[in-house]
Amino acid sequence: MNIDKAIESQLRNIEKRTGKTLAELERIVRASGLTKHGELRARMMSELGLGHGDANTLVHVVLKSSGDAQAAAAAAGGEDILDTIYAGAKAALRPIHEQVMAAIAPFGPFEIAPKKSYLSLRRKKQFAMVGPTTNTRVEVGLNMKGVPGTERLLELPAGGMCSYKVKLTDPGDVDAELVAWIRKAYDAAG
Repeated sequence: MNIDKAIESQLRNIEKRTGKTLAELERIVRASGLTKHGELRARMMSELGLGHGDANTLVHVVLKSSGDAQAAAAAAGGEDILDTIYAGAKAALRPIHEQVMAAIAPFGPFEIAPKKSYLSLRRKKQFAMVGPTTNTRVEVGLNMKGVPGTERLLELPAGGMCSYKVKLTDPGDVDAELVAWIRKAYDAAG
């Protein structure tokens, strides 16, 4: 699965949550009269009750679909967020990221909240973070409890963004064991 499939899934979930079609949502965004991405996102969060990630994605998609290069650049900071995250020496790591997203897409609805160097995956709370941490490794941060750490599932100090992390260097590292850990975190977050 690529990021486009993840965004399509997220948009379907936004439609379900709001009870509005994408066309209706687009009209709401455009009717606001606002042009700045951050202002539009805040308005959609307030008006539609969307979370940050869902509102961000909706605004990005609407501005990008307008064909307005300036608005699309403002929405994406000039580029697709994954193009930014996986730029330069990290470009070879993007297939690992896409493999993780493909593996978790069947779990059900979740919000994708893009950050500067990773994606935060949320239900009622964050259950995972996915992004490159070096030029040779992607890390999956997980929030879950009651799972003993292993050589692969590294426990992190309390009080951090995640309670565990798993280091990935190849798409083949996205295996049944990793998917089961992500599923446990997903279930606990919802």
